[in-house]
Amino acid sequence: MGGGGGGSSKMQRDTGKHVHELDTLTLTYRILGEPTDYKLDSSVNDFQSNYLRVPASYATTGNTGGAAYNMIYTPRMKPGFDAGFHAYDIYSNSHKDARFYYTTRPYTELQYLVGSKQEQVIGLTHTQNRTERFNFAFDYRKINAPGYYRSQNTNHDIYRFTARYQSKNKRANTYLSFYYNKINGGENGGLRYDSLMKNPNYSQRKTLPVNLGNGASTTYSFFGGAIPVKTNYRETGFLIQQQYDWGHGDSIHINDTLDIYKYDPVFRVQYSFNYESNNYQFLDTDADSAFYPKHYNFLPQGDTVTAKHQWKLISNDLSLIQFPVRGNLGHFINLGARFESLTGTFLDANINFTNLALHGEYRNKTRNQKWDFSLRGEFYAVGQNAGDYSAYGMLKRRINDFLGDVRLSVSNVNKEPSYVYKYFGSNRDAWYNTSLAKENITQLQFATENKKLDYTLAANYFLFTNYTYFKDYYHSAQYTSLFNLLQVTFSKKFTIKPFAWYVDVAFQQLHGNGPLNVPTFWTRNRFAFEKRLYTNLNLVTGLEFRYNTGYYADDYSPLTGQFIYQEKTKISNPLPDISAFANFRIKSFSAYVRAENLNTFLGDNNYAAPLYPYNNFAFRVGLRWWFIN
Repeated sequence: MGGGGGGSSKMQRDTGKHVHELDTLTLTYRILGEPTDYKLDSSVNDFQSNYLRVPASYATTGNTGGAAYNMIYTPRMKPGFDAGFHAYDIYSNSHKDARFYYTTRPYTELQYLVGSKQEQVIGLTHTQNRTERFNFAFDYRKINAPGYYRSQNTNHDIYRFTARYQSKNKRANTYLSFYYNKINGGENGGLRYDSLMKNPNYSQRKTLPVNLGNGASTTYSFFGGAIPVKTNYRETGFLIQQQYDWGHGDSIHINDTLDIYKYDPVFRVQYSFNYESNNYQFLDTDADSAFYPKHYNFLPQGDTVTAKHQWKLISNDLSLIQFPVRGNLGHFINLGARFESLTGTFLDANINFTNLALHGEYRNKTRNQKWDFSLRGEFYAVGQNAGDYSAYGMLKRRINDFLGDVRLSVSNVNKEPSYVYKYFGSNRDAWYNTSLAKENITQLQFATENKKLDYTLAANYFLFTNYTYFKDYYHSAQYTSLFNLLQVTFSKKFTIKPFAWYVDVAFQQLHGNGPLNVPTFWTRNRFAFEKRLYTNLNLVTGLEFRYNTGYYADDYSPLTGQFIYQEKTKISNPLPDISAFANFRIKSFSAYVRAENLNTFLGDNNYAAPLYPYNNFAFRVGLRWWFIN
């Protein structure tokens, strides 16, 4: 079911004291398939989520914009075709998170961050209703960070455009989503020797020898620059969804001069066209003669090593939707089918295949917001991914303001392993694995959220069969036996005014011998002084500590763009990552001032992965303005 549309709620502006102000702007948004209106979050208490847009639990290869994965394990639970390149997903746009706005006045938001070593992040968002029935929105984000170590530059440009249109009689709706992700991630293969980190001759980290791009010169430019070894992703998506409704319309008399036309759909026909083009490339223009024989079993011939995988998807989806209860768009039955056509282009071959998927959903979100029940499923009946399926069930109940919301859910997915596990080709060699069976993952979840007591709790139990992974830099493998993972996450704010303690905790325990390594314990603690000073100054300042227990953190394979399982090097950082922050908001202006990696003054640099240390001390200032025109 499509999202979008308006609402009468005012925009909420959250302060560190959870005091809400009402602006003169009505601004809400929806995402496709979700009947709930959302509001913008303008709080300043969390730099990672509210500003940087990268969760604190993510580990990178050491630099802003670098390859990253979540230490709180989150398996991909989606059937059907998947190319398998996800190391930069956290920075990219997709259709599933596209926002379709409704606003009474044009709204613009600007963001700018500057940090040590010429790090810069720029953000621009604009949305406006051209008429009551048509809205468009544009979003741009640039991440540019040379990094502390050689050949580590990142330079990303992320674009998004969305629009929605509703006919005058409110029976026809159109939603358009377009994104373009331009990812340039410098790859250095990690340090050659981590023992050199303690050598005083290498106090300037750019002089440390690395495994890739060590002898090449790197040219920095905010709009480009030369990156000698890089991952180069180009991801384009275009989706248009059209709906036509049958139902009941009424004119509601407001006063002597105002009538509002309200239309309640009973039956809907929905058509979605989706086009995606994804180009994944690795390029090393000055190949190191030692790194490739050791990790990929080939000796570079000439000056360049490159790999290129390009995928194009065209899909057409037709759905029939019924709304059993008039006026409740959260109660519906959806039945549909989708036809997919995929084309893969590699350096040595091309392939084409098709899929036919059947899907259905029953959703009942009651108008009093107390109950939310969902059953949905998808089955690939014909094609390359025939036999893939997903099934999901969820029951959510709002108890009351004190006890909050409780949710129970179960999910099961059976899917082909990502294509990169079955084939990967470069201009030096190609590797195949044709013996992989379908993966099966089950997730059982209990979750609760309490806004009054200000906490969230989730307990997940995962079961894995035919778990697929990379056992080294280019060989994939499959663990056929059953194993499971218990995961508990908890977040809460404790307050003794004007002081606050924000705690985020994750506990993970693996049962069985599955090839999956996760930290047993991860936590982030923020100790803050937060208060509204004078009339409009909202201040949040304090210290942040992030820590996880030692574990065999995944290594990273630059050529294939994959995080890989390893059991040789255990990452045990003795000190937490320590930061000091001072965040504040004055009306429509916010600022984030941070001093990060203070732990480097007390000990050695912490490591994200084998041979991938985090940065030295860094200073960052982030600014955010929003304007109502």
